[in-house]
Amino acid sequence: MKVAVIGCGTIASAAHIPAYMKNAEAEIKYFCDILPQRAQKAVEQYGCGTAVTDYRKTLADPEVAAVSICTPNDVHPRIAIDAMRAGKHVLCEKPAARTWKEVEEMLAVQRETGMTLNVGVVNRFNDSVRKIKQYIDAGKLGDVYHVYVSFRAHRSIPGLGGAFTTKAIAGGGALIDWGVHYLDIVMYCTGDSKPRTVSGETFCKLGCDMENYTYKSMWSEMTKNVHGTYDVDDSVTALIRTEGPVITMHGAWAQNIGVKETYIDFMGDRGGIRLDYGGNFTYYTAEFGSLVSYTPEFTMSNMFENEINAFVRCVRTGERLPSHIETVAVTARMLQAIYDSAQMHEEVRL
Repeated sequence: MKVAVIGCGTIASAAHIPAYMKNAEAEIKYFCDILPQRAQKAVEQYGCGTAVTDYRKTLADPEVAAVSICTPNDVHPRIAIDAMRAGKHVLCEKPAARTWKEVEEMLAVQRETGMTLNVGVVNRFNDSVRKIKQYIDAGKLGDVYHVYVSFRAHRSIPGLGGAFTTKAIAGGGALIDWGVHYLDIVMYCTGDSKPRTVSGETFCKLGCDMENYTYKSMWSEMTKNVHGTYDVDDSVTALIRTEGPVITMHGAWAQNIGVKETYIDFMGDRGGIRLDYGGNFTYYTAEFGSLVSYTPEFTMSNMFENEINAFVRCVRTGERLPSHIETVAVTARMLQAIYDSAQMHEEVRL
């Protein structure tokens, strides 16, 4: 199956491209990037494909069955919609788009064309997350009534002044960049419960004085521009009532607390689970008059390889994956509601 990778930056180089290269049923025919040297570097590094700068060239090739969209958020909808209308199946990196309105447009075209549109909520292919869903589905937690989400870091604003911190490009900051993963894990594990009300506040504080922002390390530091734009949230808090559990969350790219706290607590009346994001989980319960906890041990497979393998398979078989836009759109709606609530300083009913 011939595919095109559109956008050859960090997430493509670190995840999508290596995973395709390991899949015996996929062949990368095009590496596309608006920076020609970046596309050409991929061709030379992986010894396959053709470098192009216009994604429409990849869509015009009838041999290309599917595309991975690994571009900045602002062009996700346009490329995905063009690809589906050109008869291509799509794996679009998270978030699906900057706003709920854009996601609705993508949904409409997916329904119109019948092409696959999956979103890169890669944790749905993470072994720990899948096992937690099995625990919940098997009733080991009982009634899961509350989930607490923490994605807090000391000073970890990515690419200060660049695309990550420019709302017109990214759509938001810590919430849309990190929060999308955490909220999607909660949705997946608890059965994609329908949200009812959302109350949230976002804050843009620590990165405003870009020239004097102090940090130890910075993701995507090559895009840093202290004379650029910083108009996104660097921290967020929210309360979400769903038809299932209540979700509370506190997230921060940057906070003046020097402890990184990235975990999710699933609290049920029979047991509870703490997931260390990207790692293992611990189960807590009471048995025979004793308090019991244990951390399951298992071999973790590469979740990006799992995601790409599943995408290639679903293109061939028509299988609907847990990352299909119809399923994961609920997360996009919650993100929008948090931003809307923060702007109005009042609760939003969905």
